[in-house]
Amino acid sequence: MSYMDKYELWLNSEYFDDETKEELASIKNNEKEIEDRFYKDLEFGTGGLRGKIGAGTNRINKYTVARATQGLANYIIQKGNENVKKGVAIAHDSRYKSREFAKTAALVLAANGIKSYLFEDLRPTPELSFSIRHLGATAGIVVTASHNPPEYNGYKVYWEDGGQIVPSIANEIIGKIKEINNFSTIEIMDENEALEKGLLNIIGKEIDDIYIDKVKELSVRENVDKDIKIVYTPLHGTGNMPVRRVLKELGYNNVYVVKEQEKPDPQFSTVDYPNPEDPNAFKLAMEMGQNLDADILLGTDPDCDRVGVVVKNLEGKYIVLNGNQTGALLLDYILQGKKEKNEINENDVVIKTIVTSDLGRVIAKYYGLETIDTLTGFKFIGEKIKEFEENKDKSFVFGYEESFGYLTGTFVRDKDAVIASMLVCEMAAYYKTKGMTLYEALQQLYKKYGYYIEELKSIKLEGIEGQRKIDAIMDSFRSDFPTEIGKLKLNTYNDYREGKSVDVNTNEHQDITLPKSNVLKFIFNDNSWYALRPSGTEPKIKIYMSANGKTEEEARQKLEDIKKEVLGKVDEIATN
Repeated sequence: MSYMDKYELWLNSEYFDDETKEELASIKNNEKEIEDRFYKDLEFGTGGLRGKIGAGTNRINKYTVARATQGLANYIIQKGNENVKKGVAIAHDSRYKSREFAKTAALVLAANGIKSYLFEDLRPTPELSFSIRHLGATAGIVVTASHNPPEYNGYKVYWEDGGQIVPSIANEIIGKIKEINNFSTIEIMDENEALEKGLLNIIGKEIDDIYIDKVKELSVRENVDKDIKIVYTPLHGTGNMPVRRVLKELGYNNVYVVKEQEKPDPQFSTVDYPNPEDPNAFKLAMEMGQNLDADILLGTDPDCDRVGVVVKNLEGKYIVLNGNQTGALLLDYILQGKKEKNEINENDVVIKTIVTSDLGRVIAKYYGLETIDTLTGFKFIGEKIKEFEENKDKSFVFGYEESFGYLTGTFVRDKDAVIASMLVCEMAAYYKTKGMTLYEALQQLYKKYGYYIEELKSIKLEGIEGQRKIDAIMDSFRSDFPTEIGKLKLNTYNDYREGKSVDVNTNEHQDITLPKSNVLKFIFNDNSWYALRPSGTEPKIKIYMSANGKTEEEARQKLEDIKKEVLGKVDEIATN
């Protein structure tokens, strides 16, 4: 069926409501827009759906959410009656239509005889992860598009271990979804009927209380300066209540919230992009911090699984730490605390992603811990935690990724900005008792372990043409890549799609045991590196670059050389 045939079907079928038809009628003279909305189905990737809100098969709306949920329901039913009886936990963030999509999912499950536990109001993604295991549910759904712009929403699926579904499960669910060719075959139960039959259960405070208590148990040290001044912004999202509650209950007396960004706002009206990775998201927090002379600023993204940290440099200017820097500080702080209490065990393990700085590996080695790399995506870190529990051979201590996601403890199986916010504040309060800022603590790490400097370049390439350019960039680097950049000589390139690691000097191949993924990583003779990865959730290609040296100047020069060569080649391919 052509995109125009699909458009006409949605426009004329009795199944689709008047609001949908009115939206589609408004674009009847815009064939390019019709094509973009209907040329394909919105892809259910390895974690779920994410896309622009709107009518059409290539948009997220109550119909595409219902189809994805029906596919999930069919998979759960196939897994047996025990899985059906355990039910599904559902949460959502503050975005446009999040509540509607969450309810749609719950009522499609109800029509299939599967009960759901739906949070009464918005909740952070990590609390959803916790609730799955706490309730003994078979799966979980969270409606969120994380830090995407306001026109986006998404739908992520979790499994019974509390982690995002891994490719083996995702592929089976995708198969079930693809079998549903007719939207009108999807049934949805009336909300009152679902409540009466016990197939829709509303949850809230009882889960909050248990979750918050478990977060507080992860505190490393009690004897810290809890009078430090903290400025916090939830960026209009779900973090406001849980982050403030944890800090208050632990005795932090000077927590100031950015009022303009305190309340949920699906438009994220005070920022261009509600992402703590973007320094511009901290504009209001920095102004407030300067007025208060705050020690530290924090910002969580809309679903509160990522946290950004702002500290004062030696000139007293606020700067945003990148995810590698915050991760290294947290790792060293946690391991330092464990060492003081003689709690480091020989089977303790740190997990990071393949595009995360190697500084964490160096720190872990200093404390005698092994570091394991996973593919990008916290689902793979969660999968390792489950594997450790089942095999009883390793013990998870800390996991993180460069994109501002951190986790310690195992009651959550996804990155958790509530836990991380608590520990960052505690860490800043601890270093203040030593007469140091977090920035000075970071400089100490560099002096001790070496200077590691990273940069991420995201290039937005939208639509069909953008996808072609992304494919061309990846194809070009697979066949023709620089073997020398400045003083750096290439040692190894890893092609995670082909599952091979190649020594460029000997041409020897080794198998990569990670799942297949369209990622390339090029590693030099001093372990500096760069990697290319198309985003799984946005129309972007990401170029990660990392350089190290004995001095900051040496590391920066290497990074500049890598940037010039690699970004120049990317730009040339995209332009041509």
